[in-house]
Parts: sequence; structure tokens; C-alpha cells
Amino acid sequence: MLSRPLFIGSEIYRTSSYGRTHPLRVPRVSTVMDLSRALGWLPDAVYVNSPRAKPAALTVWHTPEYVAALQAAETAQAVSAEVRARHHLGTLSNPVFPEIFRRPATAAGGSILAGELLADGGIVYNPAGGTHHGMPDRANGFCYLNDPVLAMLSLRHHGVRRIAYVDIDAHHSDGVEHGFAGDPDVLMISVHEENLWPKTGTLTEDAGGSALNLPVPRGFNDDEMALVRDDLILPAVQAFQPDAIVLQCGADAVLEDPLPHLDLSNNAHWAVVRALMGMAPRYLVLGGGGYNPWSVGRLWTGVWAALNGIEVPERLPAAGEEVLRGLGFNGNRLGRNPPEHWFTTLRDQPRGGEIRQEIRGRVQFLRRRRRLQR
Repeated sequence: MLSRPLFIGSEIYRTSSYGRTHPLRVPRVSTVMDLSRALGWLPDAVYVNSPRAKPAALTVWHTPEYVAALQAAETAQAVSAEVRARHHLGTLSNPVFPEIFRRPATAAGGSILAGELLADGGIVYNPAGGTHHGMPDRANGFCYLNDPVLAMLSLRHHGVRRIAYVDIDAHHSDGVEHGFAGDPDVLMISVHEENLWPKTGTLTEDAGGSALNLPVPRGFNDDEMALVRDDLILPAVQAFQPDAIVLQCGADAVLEDPLPHLDLSNNAHWAVVRALMGMAPRYLVLGGGGYNPWSVGRLWTGVWAALNGIEVPERLPAAGEEVLRGLGFNGNRLGRNPPEHWFTTLRDQPRGGEIRQEIRGRVQFLRRRRRLQR
């Protein structure tokens, strides 16, 4: 069993970009690495350099034709109309860029490695992971490969049977649901904004009995997430008694994110991270969405603190502040006049509020369907 949490990272996330206008042009994982190191939270002993997954490891779930198309796109830096239509490469959402194979294969390699590292138990954090939209034969929603699926298959390969997958990204985990629909040894819980792309994961959709999908309305706040956490996520996971928990901790559900329309603070994510700790002998935490470099960097660094039981300081030391002041967000209104606390703190102010009856009702509906007892 791992004696302490491990952090999987790579320098490829610092030196590659999806393009100047893509939402994922912003630095994310490199910020978490730099900020964690500046705070003294990431010694070399717990840092694991992510391997790049080989094609044979990817074709455990992805089709060989698709993996070959990704590699060819990187080599040629272009795709044919046929490849674009079949595999959704070279689109606005999934553009061709210099590391179109190497970058997602590195994220996937980290998640596959996590399954091996967790064979005997422990905690692993791969913030580059969480690309939950990828499909077997095509890219989907900024996701070229589906590393959560590959991580879960890796856990299975290393002896794990029952897996609880919890996803608190603002978008529904359609690719993971596609991968494990109907599997009685997988519990999938997705809390996501309703009517947001990909517009799957409706309240009544249960993926053959494997999924609890909770679409939430715009303005979803910390108190509402606390209700969902305590009345749905934790009881469902406890009743399932998993051998491993995989948490997709997308950072796009916070108020400052430019794409969705939810109002969470990063406290809500950290509370879910802490609450799931100890509920299974193996715990893998992945990143996911998040398109504001400051909110992503602060949230995901706080996840690493939570996994290590580190108290987040009220104000960052100078070295941490320097990392955050070095970020930019060109071309977005949020980057023109960022508030001072984005530079000086990790923790947001809590964003509580009224718990709307529609959320209570949806939670109760899912509890009844899962036959969860109070």
C-alpha cells in the first residue's frame, strides 16, 4: 500500500497548447505543479513523471483505427475530410495541434499507471486526467482519449472489482457512461449542469442501472452541493462498498469559470474530496474541465492539500503569489481585471444560499431509485 499520496505530472502540459483561441489554451496542470512546489507541498519523493501510453495500452478501449488516426494527425499536422467526419479530429472543439497524440497519451498514461500504483491501496492524484467525454472511435468535447475509462480498466487489470466513479465536473460524463453502462460492479454518479453540452445524463437516464445522473440548475451553490454530497453521493458510495473510488474533479463548476453557469466555490470541491477519503482502500482523483487559469490552479492545488491533510493558509506566501501573478488570460474578459484574491489566496469565500426544492426533489428521486435508507 502506498505510504502517502502520489502526484502524477509532466512538463508536456507546460509546453503544449490546443491553440490560441481554444478554451484549453490556458495553463492548468503546470500551475498546480508550480504552486504546490512553491508552497512546499510537492517534494520529489511524491512526484511521479507521467509515462506516455503506448498504442497497445490505448486500444484496450479505443479502436486501433482511431489511435492510428491520432498519431497520423500529429505527424502530418492535418487530417482529411474523411478522418474529420469519422473521428472528429480537426474540428473547433478538437483541433489538430503539435502534440495532439502525445499530450492526451501522457494524461492517459498517468491514469493507467495510477491503476497499477493503487493495486495494493493508497491515494493517487493525476490532475491532467479527467477527459471524460472521449469515445472509443472519436474525439469528443476537448477529449481525445478517455483516461477515466482507461484508469478504471487498469484498476480492473490489477485486481479491483467494484469501482465507484464520482464526477462533479459541470458537464455530464457521457464517455465514461458509455464505457460502463450496465456494469453491475461500477457505480457512476454525475452531478452536472442541466441543458449544458453534451445534454446527456438526464435525471431518468440510469445507464442500465449503473448510473445516478443529477442535472442541476444554473446558480448551483455550495449549500446545494453539500446536500447532494451528504444525501446522495456519500450514501450511494457507502451502500455500494467499492474497492476503489475514482473522482473526476473538474474545476469548471465554480462561479469564475467562463463556460458553464454554476456558482460553486472551490470549498465545495474540496469538501467532496475529503468526504470520499477512506470510503475505499484505493482513491484516484483526476482533473477535468476548467477554463480560468486562476480558478483551476487554486482549486486543484487545494485538492492536493486536501489529499495530504494540509491546512490551506489564509494568505499565500510570496512564492505562491508569484506563480499566480505570472498567469495570463488573454482574450477573455475575466483576465482583464482579475480580483486581488486570485493572486493572494487559494480558498474562495464560501458561496452558500437557498437550497432549491427542485434539487431536493431530484435527490430524493435518485435516493428512492437506488433504495438508499437514511
